[in-house]
Amino acid sequence: MTETVRNDWPRSPWRVAMWGAAVTVMLLPWLAMELTAEVAWGLGDFIVFTAIVLCACGVMELGARMNDHLAYRAGIAVAAATGFMVIWVNLAVGIIGSEHNPANWMFDGVLLVPVLGALAARFRPRGMAWALAATAAAQAATAGIAVALGYGYEALLTGVFIALWTGSALLFRWAARSQR
Repeated sequence: MTETVRNDWPRSPWRVAMWGAAVTVMLLPWLAMELTAEVAWGLGDFIVFTAIVLCACGVMELGARMNDHLAYRAGIAVAAATGFMVIWVNLAVGIIGSEHNPANWMFDGVLLVPVLGALAARFRPRGMAWALAATAAAQAATAGIAVALGYGYEALLTGVFIALWTGSALLFRWAARSQR
């Protein structure tokens, strides 16, 4: 099995699948509103949700165009999806208490780590591995701080995010080792 693919991303079926999935995900809240009164989104909710989905897909587009190594592309996809989930969970229900708890801003702040790390690494695989490992550490530290401040143990549920950030870091490490 080869670890790289031709850089034919513009015509890739994966690209079509990604954007198709994005449209499907954006339609789910509308479908939920049609099926139940429990979901009541306004125009602002749809705008924010669409912006988050488009950002995640934009990051995946950028990553796929920057490096054609499969592990690199998978690392970008996992990182973008994890960032999307952190933002979405925080906006929808909040990681700590409700979505209105200002302590949740700590978790949004974690997202600065991969962004600044990627820029500092100039998107090179080895630097991206370090940036995503630092993101996993920042996510864990944030959960620890939240528990220490007495916000409750629900912050420990971010273990899923920590695992995903770590998985992304390992994928970038794999890409870096393969490109030596």
